[in-house]
Amino acid sequence: MTDIRVPTLGESVTEATVATWFKKPGDAVAVDEMLCELETDKVTVEVPSPIAGVMGEIIAAEGETVGVDALLATLVEGAGAVAAAPTSAPTAVAAPAAAPTAAKDVEDAPSAKKIMAEKGIDPASVQGSGRDGRIMKEDVAKASAAPAPVAAAPRPATNEVREERVKMTRLRQTIARRLKEAQNSAAMLTTYNEVDMTEIMSLRTQYKDLFLKKHGVKLGFMSFFTKACVHALHEVPEVNAEIDGTDIVYKNYVNMGVAAGTPTGLVVPVIRDAHEMSFAEIEKKIGELGGKARDGKLTMAEMQGGSFTISNGGVYGSLMSSPILNPPQSGILGMHKIQDRPVAINGEVVIRPMMYLALSYDHRVVDGKGAVTFLVRVKEALEDPRRLLMDL
Repeated sequence: MTDIRVPTLGESVTEATVATWFKKPGDAVAVDEMLCELETDKVTVEVPSPIAGVMGEIIAAEGETVGVDALLATLVEGAGAVAAAPTSAPTAVAAPAAAPTAAKDVEDAPSAKKIMAEKGIDPASVQGSGRDGRIMKEDVAKASAAPAPVAAAPRPATNEVREERVKMTRLRQTIARRLKEAQNSAAMLTTYNEVDMTEIMSLRTQYKDLFLKKHGVKLGFMSFFTKACVHALHEVPEVNAEIDGTDIVYKNYVNMGVAAGTPTGLVVPVIRDAHEMSFAEIEKKIGELGGKARDGKLTMAEMQGGSFTISNGGVYGSLMSSPILNPPQSGILGMHKIQDRPVAINGEVVIRPMMYLALSYDHRVVDGKGAVTFLVRVKEALEDPRRLLMDL
């Protein structure tokens, strides 16, 4: 008999919720086959089987809160053992197209169920690529990308349920709690500026093909903004600091958090030691962490230790907003939509691609002068990227 226990969940995470069991008592289990999925306040954790055998008793039911090393279930070794589970998506054992997934008795991935519920997608219309036909998040993405026939919306029945009550996920609860804590504990202010993106857009157009050919990654805006922030943080180090009791902790490094929206909520993976990285290294790391965020594969370590954060609301069309601090950090830069606007330059009105910038900061650590100076330095570096090369 082998005990299945809650694995180590990461720094500062002491409990999780059992989201889904993928096996029932008596089911055959392969080595490394996923038994259940745990949901913490930061990430989703998969619990694989350490042995081949048969599922025994399930101790912690779905929805139950469990602590680290708590007993989840038992496995009986050897009896009815099956071969080791494949390491990649086992499409060879997925349900055939002729067998709709609605008829299966396996649980779909929680992230897939959430997206299907939000978008009104019928599970029977999605072909699952997971084990035993389980629908994964990427299956839903493929299904939703396919064009669907347009049909007239049916007239709602008078007794139709017009509201639905859904329990917040642990991640959403944590996001809500931390955002409110940030507002309650920090003396948060926001200062604004705008940046002319002409020079950066010109540089990208001029060098994007060479950059992609040499480095194998596209040259995006985020590397410019990361570099500009690193440059400004060196001049105004209090924006990169944090309060610890009655001390202010100044960082001699920049661990840049990059906020990313996912189907389950906002996450902030961290680019460690961004101050030592090149444009190409930053772009590659952003691509790697962004992909993990979308797939729900970020580890606890990849979301901890940030010293400053950049949030790009412009990708969703936001023209201006005030970002909320990511505690215990003292600063966060909000990027916004690039929009052609008339501006006065040398006494003439011209059309330029402009972006509003917003710096939210903790006034307990950062004075107004420091905040404004930081944002001006970011603006100067972006409007004349040569300053980054000359450390000006």
